[in-house]
Amino acid sequence: MARIVQKYGGTSVGTVERIQHVAKRIEQAQRKGEELVVVVSAMGKSTDQLLQLANELTDNPTKREMDMLLSTGEQVTISLLTMALQQRGLEAISFTGWQAGIQTDSHHGNAQIAHIDTVRMEAELRLGKVVIVAGFQGLSEDAQITTLGRGGSDTTAVALAAALDAERCEIYTDVTGVYTTDPRYVKTARKLHSISYDEMLEMAQLGAGVLHPRAVEFAKNYDVALLVASSMVEEEGTLIEEEVSMEKGLIVRGIAFENDVTKVTVAGLPNEMNTLAKLFSTLSRHFINVDIIVQNETDAEHVTISFTVTQSTLKDTLVALEKAQNDLKYENVQYETGLAKVSIVGSGMVSNPGVAAQMFDVLAEEGIAIKMVSTSEIKVSTVVSEDDMVLAVEALHEAFKLAEELVEPAV
Repeated sequence: MARIVQKYGGTSVGTVERIQHVAKRIEQAQRKGEELVVVVSAMGKSTDQLLQLANELTDNPTKREMDMLLSTGEQVTISLLTMALQQRGLEAISFTGWQAGIQTDSHHGNAQIAHIDTVRMEAELRLGKVVIVAGFQGLSEDAQITTLGRGGSDTTAVALAAALDAERCEIYTDVTGVYTTDPRYVKTARKLHSISYDEMLEMAQLGAGVLHPRAVEFAKNYDVALLVASSMVEEEGTLIEEEVSMEKGLIVRGIAFENDVTKVTVAGLPNEMNTLAKLFSTLSRHFINVDIIVQNETDAEHVTISFTVTQSTLKDTLVALEKAQNDLKYENVQYETGLAKVSIVGSGMVSNPGVAAQMFDVLAEEGIAIKMVSTSEIKVSTVVSEDDMVLAVEALHEAFKLAEELVEPAV
């Protein structure tokens, strides 16, 4: 009997009718002899609605109470889906994250999974039951309810698949797989048959919303076979694996992008060996994630450092820098909003020089100014004006011929 972990996102369980549809899919899988653990998100926009309720009461809710509030969304879904399965004659039981043995650190709002005690789930599976688990949540060592951050249900599903030694983890959502870029913006975007862990991790970190980056990282670290497919239609999805099994010749496999990028510039910092360490340690202590970093030496005694953060963390970033001014000894802080990040990703870039130059040529031909650049072995990211984001993506998608399916030569 194959053990499978399935995950259904908020859109897939957004209404009673869709919950019934998911229940039917689960029934069909169990009839095939599969042993199932199913992870679900909160219904539709219910998390946003809970956030709105909190914001109507206070401008600064404590993170502990926000976790208490937001974790209730998934609890509604697990109970309703379990009822739907029981109505169809299946043995099923629902578990919150902590009932499922998911232990996390104590970082409210963005907790990390530390350990999963599978004893209780294993016992229910041996009884032939479908186990329904609330995604996005767990319990800290000091018995506090925690949440894993937006998209954390993906992480829950992959972590459970690893802990339960499942044959594979299936992520069902409102899209039919992983595309060369977001098809809502680029009509010629094409679904990929397969993509490597490393490529998917880059895509997820760079703005592709199909999977949570931590979920991909878990899958890679624990060698979990990962399938992304639609819960709405019966269509082949995208397989995420160590090495792609199809279209191996693609140099660039996808284009990721995200808006709401803010560039922060700290000018007049001392030109000392530990300046970078002091600056970014300060931001780290305030849980501020920094992306692209550029350092310029203004003179022998001073440097200017620019970096990007999300728009939502700009206020916290400025507060953290202001508090540390005496220690950091900088002259001033400036910031620029209304930016976006556009990235090309592909493992074929490692052995094909000139890809970055081609990207820059394409953007120059479109009159798009590049404000910052970051590279790795398999990606090149550029920061551009948010107004130029879609144009940049469309031009790059066409230039790298991503709409064309690569036909592998016959062996």
